[in-house]
Amino acid sequence: MKPDLGITQKNLTAVHKILNSVLADGNILYIKLRKFHWNLSGDNFMELHLLFEDQYNAVAEAADEVAERIATLGGTAIGTTSEFAQESQLKETPGKVPDTQGMLKELVSDHENIVKSLRENLDKVEEDHKDAGTADFLNGLMQEHEKMAWKLRKYLKP
Repeated sequence: MKPDLGITQKNLTAVHKILNSVLADGNILYIKLRKFHWNLSGDNFMELHLLFEDQYNAVAEAADEVAERIATLGGTAIGTTSEFAQESQLKETPGKVPDTQGMLKELVSDHENIVKSLRENLDKVEEDHKDAGTADFLNGLMQEHEKMAWKLRKYLKP
């Protein structure tokens, strides 16, 4: 049975697509955080090791919430690595492990790109697709990514 939430099917379908892109970004970022967590070395090793772990756990929890939001709205969440890679705006670098500063720069950039995308999409979701609930949800995600970027940015050398 399809949900009757006061949002047209056309708008729900558009919101599902946006949320699946958000889900893809979250999963690519999760994988990258794990990779960097595993391959970290040097100054601030333990601090950054734990920070990356905190972030990949938070990103994994957020991805689950995104997938559940899609289901709540009657959609189907994507769920394969190939779908995540295809739908995500984030880029991976197979076979390469940057130094610590390179990891930090890449992660800050990824968080900031997600923030910009979420900011744009929450406006679309609310204004174009009449879904204030998902706009509010995306706003919360945006704030979390802003905070995660801020924490990582503090470790960047000028």
